This record gives sequence, C-alpha cells and structure tokens, in this order.
Amino acid sequence: MDSSNYKILLVDDEVDVLEFLSYNIKKEGFKVSTASNGADAVKMAIEELPHLIVLDVMMPEMDGIATCEEIKQIPALKNSLIIFLTARGEDYSQIAGFDAGADDYVTKPIKPKLLISRIKALLRRVQEDTSASNTLSIKDFVIDSERFLVINKGVEIVLPKKEFELLRLFASKPNKVFTRDEIFSKIWGDDVIVGDRTIDVHVRKIREKIGIENIRTVKGVGYKFEV
Repeated sequence: MDSSNYKILLVDDEVDVLEFLSYNIKKEGFKVSTASNGADAVKMAIEELPHLIVLDVMMPEMDGIATCEEIKQIPALKNSLIIFLTARGEDYSQIAGFDAGADDYVTKPIKPKLLISRIKALLRRVQEDTSASNTLSIKDFVIDSERFLVINKGVEIVLPKKEFELLRLFASKPNKVFTRDEIFSKIWGDDVIVGDRTIDVHVRKIREKIGIENIRTVKGVGYKFEV
C-alpha cells in the first residue's frame, strides 16, 4: 500500500491529541489534515474528500455521532471511511456509532501503532471490495456495489454502509451459513471489539428496510441468505 495516495482527516477538540495523532500518521506517509470541531470537520471533508476520517465522539456542540451522520448524507463522501475515537466502551455506544455509519471504533488512550494498523486494514479492505464484482443479482433482487444501492423488484433502497456490506456478504454466497465470528471478521475486522448484539441489530434493520425473508437465522451458528 502506498500511503501517500491516501488523505486522512483527524477531528478532535483536544489540540494535543490532534498534534500527537497527526505526527504519527504523517510518519507513515499519509496526507493529513485536522479539524477541532464537528462543523469544521464537515466543511473540511467536503473540501478535502478524505479517504478516511478519524473522528472523536465526545465533542461539544456537535458530537462525533452527529458529525458522522451529516457527513454520510453528502454524496461525495459516501465512500469516506470513519473511525471513531472515544473513551466510552459500552456496547450501546458502539452500536450507536456503527448505526451512524462508522467503520471502526478505537478507545482512548490511543495507541498510535494500533490506530495506524486499523487505518491500513480498512483501506486494504476497501481496495479488495472495489476489485470485486460491482453487482449481485438474485432473481428480482439486485445489490449494486458501485452505487451502494439495493434494488428489490425495481424499488431502490439505500442502506447505511455496514448494513449494505452485511447484506452483500450474505448474498455473495447464497445458502452458505456465515458464522458469527466470520461475520465479525469480514465486516468489522478481527481487531474491532463490538458487542454480541451488533450483528443481530443490523440484520433486524436490514429485514425491516428491504422487506425480504431471505436472511435466515441459523440458531447458535450465524446467518445465511436463503434462495
């Protein structure tokens, strides 16, 4: 991976944290810009179009969750990856972060080597995704990876990034049972610690939004896309 090809936006209201992270990430060759609040982060993201945003959750006025949600509403930034930084490790915080569109979650105090490892892992995963087929078609059901759209009987449905990736994973191998560990590894990465309910919450939301019964629960094992 050539780090110089990637732009990283760091967002934190603590100046010393920004300086510390910026120094360490720049050492790896990445292009780095910074913002100290959510509103400035949104403006800078629109100007810079970063490949990845490292975003603090606990900020005054406009917190990281709200900032992430706003960024994800901007079409030009739909493919920008987001890693949340937070001192809170509770399960509900993680689910809220992933629901907002986050791709990873790192708790403070931050270890630079770990954060850089997560950044590189996410960027590699995106490279692999873009080399895969852009469209999956199963009967009247289409998953368009290029436009991040699900089309069910001609109706276009937009899903948050993690829900889309989860559905695409299941549909990529119809009737295969994906174990919970396999799902966590492929969608959130081996280094990401998320609550056990996270997959269930995402699957429930996918079912509600797309209105199909193909995603089956295999009790005690995981899930499969049944055709």
